[in-house]
Amino acid sequence: MSRSARTVIARATGATVAVSRLWPGRADRLIIAPHDLRTADATRAAEIYAGRFVFAGKIVTCHGRSIFDLEPPSEDWEVALLGFGWLRHLRAADTALTRANARSLVDDWISNPARKRPLERRPDVLARRVISLLSQAPLVLGDTDGKFYRKYLRGLTREIRYLRYAMFDIVDGVPRLQVLIALCYASLCLANQARHIRAATRRLSDELQRQIMPDGGHISRNPGALVELLSDLLPLRQTFAARNIAPPPALLNAIDRMMPMLRFFRHGDGSFALFNGMSNAPSDLVATLLAYDDTHGVPMANMPHTGFQRLDAGGTTVIIDTGPPPPPNVSQEAHAGCLSFELSSGVSRIVVNCGMPSTGRDNWRTFARSTMAHSTLTYHDTSSCQFVELSAMKRLLQGAPIVSGPSNVESYREAVADGDLLTTSHDGYVARFGILHRRVLMISQDGGRLDGEDTVSPAPGSRAKGDTDFALRFHLHPAVKASRLSDARGVMLVLPNRDVWSFEALDDKVDLEDSVFLAGNDGPRRTAQIVIRQDSRHATSVRWSFVRSTTSAAGTNARRTARREPELPL
Repeated sequence: MSRSARTVIARATGATVAVSRLWPGRADRLIIAPHDLRTADATRAAEIYAGRFVFAGKIVTCHGRSIFDLEPPSEDWEVALLGFGWLRHLRAADTALTRANARSLVDDWISNPARKRPLERRPDVLARRVISLLSQAPLVLGDTDGKFYRKYLRGLTREIRYLRYAMFDIVDGVPRLQVLIALCYASLCLANQARHIRAATRRLSDELQRQIMPDGGHISRNPGALVELLSDLLPLRQTFAARNIAPPPALLNAIDRMMPMLRFFRHGDGSFALFNGMSNAPSDLVATLLAYDDTHGVPMANMPHTGFQRLDAGGTTVIIDTGPPPPPNVSQEAHAGCLSFELSSGVSRIVVNCGMPSTGRDNWRTFARSTMAHSTLTYHDTSSCQFVELSAMKRLLQGAPIVSGPSNVESYREAVADGDLLTTSHDGYVARFGILHRRVLMISQDGGRLDGEDTVSPAPGSRAKGDTDFALRFHLHPAVKASRLSDARGVMLVLPNRDVWSFEALDDKVDLEDSVFLAGNDGPRRTAQIVIRQDSRHATSVRWSFVRSTTSAAGTNARRTARREPELPL
C-alpha cells in the first residue's frame, strides 16, 4: 500500500473513513468505516501489546498464549474481549507497532472460527464485534496486503451472517436494537449490499419507533440505554450521509427526541440519575454525545411517556420516578423504584438511589433492583414490584423480568405561591397489603428547601391487610458527610464544597444507617442512608424536609428549632 493511502487512513476523522480506494476494482470490498464515538485511551495499547488485557476490573495475562484460548475471569470480561471495542485503544496510539498488534489479534480470531466460546454468538456481543471490526478497519488494514484484506472481509462476512441468524433468538430491548444497528452498518459499509440497505433500514426504523418513546426515553426506562444507543445511532446517521443516502426519518426523529432526554437525567455534576439499571456513565462519552445536540436547552420538566418528573430551582435538582415498570419483555434490568427520587445541589449529589455496578452485577442484582435500594417508601420491607425467581424461568426468559408491580401511577404538578408542587401515588402495594403510597414534594422557588410527605392509606374499595410497618429511606451520596442531630429528629449533611444541608422530620425518629453506593467509578462504596420507621396503625404519614443552610453549619441546629415549618398544600 502506498504512503498516501496510509496517510488518508491515519488522518481520517469525523463521520467515516473512505477505504474503498485502497483496493480498487474489488467486488467484495469495504467502502467506508464508521466513526467510533467511544473514548479511546492510547496508554492501554501498551498493556495489550504486553499481553495484559484489563476489562471489567479483571486482568488476564497471555504469557505467550492466545488471549482467545484463556479462561475468562468473568462474564463481563469476556463480553468486553469478544466485543473488540478495545481495538479503539490501539488505534488511538497510532503506531506501526499497535497496527501490527491489532492485525495479529484480529488474525488470531478470524483464523480459528471453530473456537467454542460461550458468549461469542450472543447477539449483543456479536453486534458489538461487527461494529468494532467495521469502525476499526482502517487500523487493522492500514499496513496490510490484499491477502489479509480478503481474509478480513471473509471473517467479517461470516460474523455478519451469524448476526442475521441471531435475529431469531434475541432478547428484546437494547440488544435487539444493537443487532439491527450493526446490520444497518454492514449494509452501508460493504460493497454490493444495496439489496440489504432498504430491508435493514426498514427494520431498524420500525424498532426505533417501537422502543423510543414519544418523549425520547427508552421503553426499558433505563437512562443508560440512551447513552448506549446514541453512541451508535449518531455515527450511523453520519454513515448514511457519507454514502449519499438520506437517513431514514425514524432515525432522525429518534435522535432528536433522545437528546433532550439525555439532558433530563443529568445532575449538575454531569452524572445520571440512577433508575432501572443505570450505572455510572463515562463523562467524556456523554460530553461527546451532547456536542451533537444543537439545542443546548434547559432540560424539560416532565417526561410523561417514559414516566419521570424533574424539579429545578436555584441550582437544586430533583428527579423523580413517576411511572410504572416497563413491559415484562424489556424489564430484565428494571428496578422496583416507583416514586423514588434523587436530589442534587449544584455539582453535589445529596440523595441518590443505590444504582447498579458497571461490573459484577450478578452479585448485587437482587438488592439493587429492590425497593429498599431506592430513596422511597418501602412497605414491610417488600418491593413494590415482583420479579421472576425460579432459576428455570430465569434461564428460559434470559433474565428475571418483572411479573407484577404498580399499574396505576399518578402524578400531578402545579406551580404554587412558594414553589413547585408535585403530587404522586402508586398502587404497587394494593394487591398484597391493600395500601396506596402517596408522595407529595414541594421545592421552594430559590431551591433552598425540599419538603415532602409520604402517606400510606387503604386503596379505594379495599381495606388494609396484613403487616403494617413501613420505612422511608433516603440513600446519601458517598461524598456527603452525615451526622445525626442530638434530638434524633434530624441529620446534618455537609457537601464536598462545604455547603451544609439539614434533613428534618420533627414528628418522627430519624436513624442514620449503613448503605452502599453501587454506581461508583471505582466499584461499590460504603455510604449512609437516612431511615424513618413507622407503623401505619399509629401514623399513616411522615413529613420531612431537606433545607440548605444560609450561613454556617454551626447555625443550622439553632435555626431548625426556631423556624416555623411551612404547610404543604394538599
